[in-house]
Amino acid sequence: MGINRLNHAVVFVRDVDRSVAFYRDVLGFSVQMERPGQAAFMQAPDSTNDHDIGLFAIGEAADNPAGRGAVGLYHLGWEIGTLAELDDLAHRLMAVDAYVGATDHGTTKSIYARDPDGLEFEVAWLVPAELLDDAAFEGRTRRGVPLDLEKEKARYGAGTRGGVGVSSPAAALP
Repeated sequence: MGINRLNHAVVFVRDVDRSVAFYRDVLGFSVQMERPGQAAFMQAPDSTNDHDIGLFAIGEAADNPAGRGAVGLYHLGWEIGTLAELDDLAHRLMAVDAYVGATDHGTTKSIYARDPDGLEFEVAWLVPAELLDDAAFEGRTRRGVPLDLEKEKARYGAGTRGGVGVSSPAAALP
């Protein structure tokens, strides 16, 4: 079975309307189908998927133990087009107190945030294949290396399109 990519994720949230507002207003997702207060299917900007995230309400009393010693999803990861867009998104997330941090993974430059229910997500810019070098591949094994967005924008260019789907040596081969 050859899987190409994740098509969508479906998550349980406490309040669908609050989550829809976050994904729409902060991340730019659009509602494709909705049952207010119950469920929503949302599409990311520039996506060709029918929907990228499904949200299902389970109520305010619900707990989210994932990441605190319980098995569960750690985070979702999305790609973004340019480092300028990543920088802009980081500031929007900071403004709503959803920003968690940023890491330089070598082949990817990532920011992390949490939605209103504490579900973590990553948004990454992937170094284009033609700009990948040995240092980028070695960097993939680093953990906790802070991302210096200003340095990366100077190195790669703020408006350089990311290497969509390219984050492994095999994928970068011509």
